[in-house]
Amino acid sequence: MKPLSTSAKLPFTTQLTNDQDGAINCTLSAADYVRASVSENTRRAYRSDLQHFIDWGGAIPATDVMIANYLAAHAGKLSVSTLSRRLASISKAHTSKGLQSPTVSDLIKTTLRGIKRTHGRPQRVSAPLLVEDLLRVMNVMDERPKDVRDRAILLIGFAGGFRRSELVGLNVENIRHVRQGMVVNIRRSKTDQVGTGREIGIPFARGRFCPVKSLEEWLQVAEIEDGSIFRPIDRHGWIGASRLSPEAVSGVVKERAEEIGLDPAKYSGHSLRAGLATSAAMAGVSSLDIRKQTGHASDAMLARYVRSGELFVNNAVSHLL
Repeated sequence: MKPLSTSAKLPFTTQLTNDQDGAINCTLSAADYVRASVSENTRRAYRSDLQHFIDWGGAIPATDVMIANYLAAHAGKLSVSTLSRRLASISKAHTSKGLQSPTVSDLIKTTLRGIKRTHGRPQRVSAPLLVEDLLRVMNVMDERPKDVRDRAILLIGFAGGFRRSELVGLNVENIRHVRQGMVVNIRRSKTDQVGTGREIGIPFARGRFCPVKSLEEWLQVAEIEDGSIFRPIDRHGWIGASRLSPEAVSGVVKERAEEIGLDPAKYSGHSLRAGLATSAAMAGVSSLDIRKQTGHASDAMLARYVRSGELFVNNAVSHLL
C-alpha cells in the first residue's frame, strides 16, 4: 500500500495531522465514510438512474404521484427490473438527505404491481455451461497461448463458481498451493463489499482437464510471476500487462461455446458460475455444499440453478415410462 502524502489525490477529503510521535493521522469525516459504504459501481448506477429521473422532469424531493407518473411513462419501455432499480436509487437519494422516501407509499407499490402484471416477463438468464459441454470445449482447444489462457479461464471460472469480476480480479498473490490442489482467496466480491474475504478450495481433477494444472500452465506460458493472472492477448499472440476485463470473459465463453455448436447468444461469463451450480445439483450435491463453493448468500439465491439441475433427478415419469 502506498504511503499517504499531502500532495497525493485522495478519493475523499481528508485532514492530515501529525501526532506527538510524528506519525501521520488521516481523519475522514462521517460523510466520507458514508460515501465509502457503497462501491464506485453502485454510486455510478445511482447517478445514472437519478439523472434519467431528473431528465424526465423529476426532482428530489419527489412526491409519490410524480414517481408513479414516471413509472407509468416508462412501463413497457424499460424492464420491470430496471424500473425497480430506479426506484431504489430514488429512495436512496431521499434517505441519504434525511428525507422520508415516497417510494414506500401504497400508490407506488400498486403502480409497480400493475406494471409487473401488464408488462412482466421472465428475467433473461444466461444458459449454464454444463460440465459435459465444458469438457467438449476442452477437447477442441489447441495449445496456442490464447488457448492455454482460455482453458484456464473456463476451468477456473467453472471450478470456483466465480463471478466475472472475481475471476478477472485474481492476482498471483491470491493463490496458495496445497496438497489437495489450491486455495483461492477472494478479497472482495459483489456480496462482500466490506472486504471480509472468502477462501475457495479447488482440488486437483481426476480427469484429463485439471483447473489447477491449467492455471499453472498459463502462468508458465505467460511468464507471470505476480499481479493480475488473466491478461489480454492481441492477434499476434502478444500477452499484455493489463488486467482482462469482465466483458472479455463473456467473449471467451461465447466464442468457445460456438466452437462446439452451441448458440453463443445464450451464453455469457455468468454461464460458468451457473454451469457449476446446475451441474452439481444434477449430480446430487447438496445446496449447502454448492453454496460453499459459489458463495451464494442463501438457498433462495441458488434456487433457480438447483431447480433446473434437479428437473430429471428422481423424475416421476422415469419410473413409469
